[in-house]
Amino acid sequence: METERLDRDLTTDVLVVGAGITGALTAQALAADGIKVVIADRRGPAEGATLASTALLQYEIDTPLTILTRKIGADKAARAWRRSRLAVDSIADLVAELGIADVARRDTLYLAGNVLDAKGLERESVARRTIGIDSYTLGRAALSDKFGVRANAALQSHGSLTIDPRKTTRALLANAIENKARIFDRCDIVDVRAKPRSVVATAHGGHRITCRYLVMATGYEMPKYVPQEAHQIISTWAIATHPQPGRLWSGQPMIWQAADPYLYVRTTAEGRVICGGEDEEFSDDEKRDKLIARKSKTLARKLKQLLPALDTRIEFAWAGSFGQTKTGLPIIGEIPQMPNCWAALGYGGNGTSYARIAAEIIRNAVHGHNDADGDLYTFPKA
Repeated sequence: METERLDRDLTTDVLVVGAGITGALTAQALAADGIKVVIADRRGPAEGATLASTALLQYEIDTPLTILTRKIGADKAARAWRRSRLAVDSIADLVAELGIADVARRDTLYLAGNVLDAKGLERESVARRTIGIDSYTLGRAALSDKFGVRANAALQSHGSLTIDPRKTTRALLANAIENKARIFDRCDIVDVRAKPRSVVATAHGGHRITCRYLVMATGYEMPKYVPQEAHQIISTWAIATHPQPGRLWSGQPMIWQAADPYLYVRTTAEGRVICGGEDEEFSDDEKRDKLIARKSKTLARKLKQLLPALDTRIEFAWAGSFGQTKTGLPIIGEIPQMPNCWAALGYGGNGTSYARIAAEIIRNAVHGHNDADGDLYTFPKA
């Protein structure tokens, strides 16, 4: 992939700060529309939090529909769930159009836990069907017989997606470059000045990028001028087994729990099992990484309890961080007191599908249109 180093001042229509999955989806959408796009990243393409993603592209939001309804109301909750479903379908169409490999449609199993028990899952299933999202419940015997899963109950749903996050990000960026976008790596934006009709971003070293719109797509690494009161940083851990295609469960649906802390499980194209979770509310990278060994043992133990037929010996283990909000919805909108500057926060476990929603909302804004669901994701009023 052709990247550049910033060695002069530039002018562009849109500056996207961040070359991870959110920046890639946003840049690709804008460049495909003929918008002049520059991407700047203080690392390089797909080198940040994107590498820690386990790439479960679920339309099922971290906050169950029944609980989200109590938090924000029935209409908004229904719109949020439907928009998430549309986002996953949109990503599936996009990766197919671009010929990106290692992409697969998957069902999901949402297991009963301490957030929703078996009766709670029944109510959740009814709520989803009421808004046009199909799901159905399975009991202990059905889970064991059909999938070899040891759990009391689950919701089975259709239409989710698995991807290779790094490969997908790089393919999206490559497509943006084909449509005249430019990527500047090792380009750290250290100052942003918003004006009524333009934005001036200054990189470390002093060169400036002047643009009509600026998009902060930096994951949980947001600058101080972006309000973060409704946003918290979560640390998470994950493991991967060695390839074992002969031991995998039927149909390989993605598995996650209605629990706190929750567990999530998926397979890879080569037959590995990825298992993650054990989230904690802190953002210290050094402290997080010191816990990898202990958290990995816990994940392997829980994975074995859930799927006894698996070989849960660990081949790879890693940690990452992500943003989260109280509702489980992202914050996508124009930064308060900074006209023409947009940001996206709080992606939770639905990072890639929310990144697609961010790209769609921002593309509409650049074209002068209000997104029909934009009100769901705006910055909270002070």
